[in-house]
Amino acid sequence: MNAIDVISILLIATGCLFFITGSIGMLRLPDVFTRLHATTKADNVGLGLLIIGLALTAESLIVAAKLILIWLLVMLAGATTCHLIAQAALRSGTRPWRKP
Repeated sequence: MNAIDVISILLIATGCLFFITGSIGMLRLPDVFTRLHATTKADNVGLGLLIIGLALTAESLIVAAKLILIWLLVMLAGATTCHLIAQAALRSGTRPWRKP
């Protein structure tokens, strides 16, 4: 096992931890806006770390480029979806949580 494999494993494991943290945030946070924030941020960072870890061990540069393209498209879709959900929540009268 060489250094690239170790770095790749560490990046993938850290990315998985970000996914778990985002999922816990979605379950524990008080309102739709903070839940959206937790899942969007944690998932984007988690997927980025996962993609970088996979790209380090990719067979070719084309495979690594495809992985990065997938990450960029997922970030675009996640940001758009998050914005649409937050906008719908505001229109339906949901107010952001405030500490009592």
